Amino acid sequence: MATATRIPPEVLARYEPVIGLEVHVQLLTASKIFCGCSTSFGAPPNSNVCPVCLGLPGALPVLNRKAVEFAALAALALGCQVRETSSFARKNYFYPDLPKGYQISQYDQPLAEHGAIEITSGEGRKKVGITRLHLEEDAGKSLHDGFAESATSTCLDLNRAGTPLAEIVSEPEISSPDEAFEYLTRLKEIILFTGVSDCNMEEGSLRCDANVSVRRKGAKEFGAKVEVKNVNSFRFIREALAYEIERQVEALESGEKVVQETRLYHAAEGKTFSMRSKEQAHDYRYFPDPDLQPLVVDAAWQAEIRKQLPELPEALRARLVAQYGITEYDAGVLSASRSLAQQFEAAARSAKNPKRVANLVQSELMGRLKARDLSIEQSPITMRGVAMSADLAEAGTISSKMLKDLYDHAFATGEDFAAVYEREKPQQLSDASAIEKVIEDVMAANPQQVEQYRAGKTTVKAFFVGQVMKATKGQANPAMVNELLDKKLAG
Repeated sequence: MATATRIPPEVLARYEPVIGLEVHVQLLTASKIFCGCSTSFGAPPNSNVCPVCLGLPGALPVLNRKAVEFAALAALALGCQVRETSSFARKNYFYPDLPKGYQISQYDQPLAEHGAIEITSGEGRKKVGITRLHLEEDAGKSLHDGFAESATSTCLDLNRAGTPLAEIVSEPEISSPDEAFEYLTRLKEIILFTGVSDCNMEEGSLRCDANVSVRRKGAKEFGAKVEVKNVNSFRFIREALAYEIERQVEALESGEKVVQETRLYHAAEGKTFSMRSKEQAHDYRYFPDPDLQPLVVDAAWQAEIRKQLPELPEALRARLVAQYGITEYDAGVLSASRSLAQQFEAAARSAKNPKRVANLVQSELMGRLKARDLSIEQSPITMRGVAMSADLAEAGTISSKMLKDLYDHAFATGEDFAAVYEREKPQQLSDASAIEKVIEDVMAANPQQVEQYRAGKTTVKAFFVGQVMKATKGQANPAMVNELLDKKLAG
């Protein structure tokens, strides 16, 4: 991580960071929050627009019910209390990609409040409070490069204008860049499990602004807050916060004041740079939107939404450990996504040994998928295929080498495990007399190694195992090979 300052650890230790995060999550609706325009990514510039999202005179917004349901579902998953009545306000500011000259958002009456995310910090488990979750519309996008007129003009693409967002604001209870990284990881995981967003940072479906200040340890008053924007990965957020904490400490140690402002992070340089002075809430001149009625999510509607809540990651991991006897680490890997967890469970329920299924998913399947940049949904080997391979290995029908070869064949041909196995039909050699004959031939061909073993160099046994497996093309039963070798080598 590149940093411009080198603050001695004992100086940094005199200060404590105070961090709060504002996360914008694009809701996975087919249409925008106040009109019927498509939210699809990658459409030609300014093709998904209409009088409503362009802010043309006389156009009136109509709230998207699905956006409300998705936001409320996310709020419930984060432990928030959904308000029965919330309201929309106009947040007034000028920016070229904001066609109306204001953004429809929620201000003093947000959709939901008072949630929390539990994270692992340096001091153990810790809860970070969520102040609020509210609905708002996105702005458009300013394009500065890639056009013939880029040297003199900024181009605007308003396809994103009006895209539904849930803004999730944490309490200022995050105490380090590592905690911020952990909070964002847990938040993204929960949102993905609900299915309300794809959280694709490359496409702008999840964006984060970080507010950070430092103060002397033990002080009650907050320091001057700096907002860091334009950070497009969790790793860069961690790096930006680390740099900004050092920058502020260095300023205070030099007798300077930290200015409340908005700064941008440049990953290539590992630094933050001043963008503008930080606005206060009153600068936006919030007032209730006269075109939108108060939003009422009554108890009956909330109950309907709550029925859609999936089993959340923490509870799922605990159950996987208890139900299938796998380790906490395995459960963490296998619950990386809701889809992966569901597929693993389907395989584990049908297999003779769920632990072996868990091991094969991680050791054989995930590595091959990662090497080819494929998702679990794109895997040629289904979880049914993994379960079948686990049962064959458990029964001793195929060896681990056979299994690896069959997995390689499946990925090469794009076929599932069952199809490859039926065609190849490899059988593990478990005939004791046949294996004994191979062992005798190997020993006869390697008398020097036999003498070394009998002289006490027992590590030579691995050489013999390898030679026997090579001679049988990997088909000999490994347990039987080891057992018979012990007898033969003992003389």
